[in-house]
Amino acid sequence: MTRTEVLRIQKYLNSKFDSTQFTLKKSQSADDSMEVHLGDEFIGVIYRDEDEGEVSYAFNMAILEMDLPNAADASLI
Repeated sequence: MTRTEVLRIQKYLNSKFDSTQFTLKKSQSADDSMEVHLGDEFIGVIYRDEDEGEVSYAFNMAILEMDLPNAADASLI
């Protein structure tokens, strides 16, 4: 991804989620992806896809069960 693409996506995420904490960092595994960080925490990966001249970006975020609130928490009901 180009620097311009990275900055545009970063600005989009911060605007969309009313934040200033999103940053993108070069993925060590592939040239068509960037790591997404919220503050100091890695939260996912953005992949770039180009098909028939149209470009799109897919944000993939894994949520670990151990990070979720306790299922017995009364505020979930």
